[in-house]
Amino acid sequence: MLTALMMTVALQAETRPSLDWMAGYWLVCEPGREVSEVWTDPRLGLLVGMTVTIRDGRVGFEQSRIAPTGPAADAPLAYFAQPDGAPVTVFPVVASGPDRVVFEQPADDDFPKRIIYERDGDALNARIEGEIGGETRTVEWRFRKAELNARCPR
Repeated sequence: MLTALMMTVALQAETRPSLDWMAGYWLVCEPGREVSEVWTDPRLGLLVGMTVTIRDGRVGFEQSRIAPTGPAADAPLAYFAQPDGAPVTVFPVVASGPDRVVFEQPADDDFPKRIIYERDGDALNARIEGEIGGETRTVEWRFRKAELNARCPR
């Protein structure tokens, strides 16, 4: 029980975690879906990301960044998402730990409410969570580390 409590405290404590474990080119190859995501290495708390999704003959993209929420050197980090050129949505860090970070919109009812990244060896797991029409929804990706601009076999 004490271990679970300690893990909970550790996951909630750091709002400016080191996210160097996210850097790289990541790829998901599933029947009917290819997703590539790239993250730069952190520089003064800034990571820049780009995701391209090909599904059912359609392509989509998301520009994103993880950056400090203000000019102070110790300002908390947040995930700034901009899917398909839409206005930016901000998800502050709400929990973190070694190889794991959780971002969450504080009061917005849009989907997703929460974004979670977790490193597992050569895999980067990503998940978005929230509600649509009163139902809990989750979308997950299990990215594998790949060479820059690698594509799925056809």
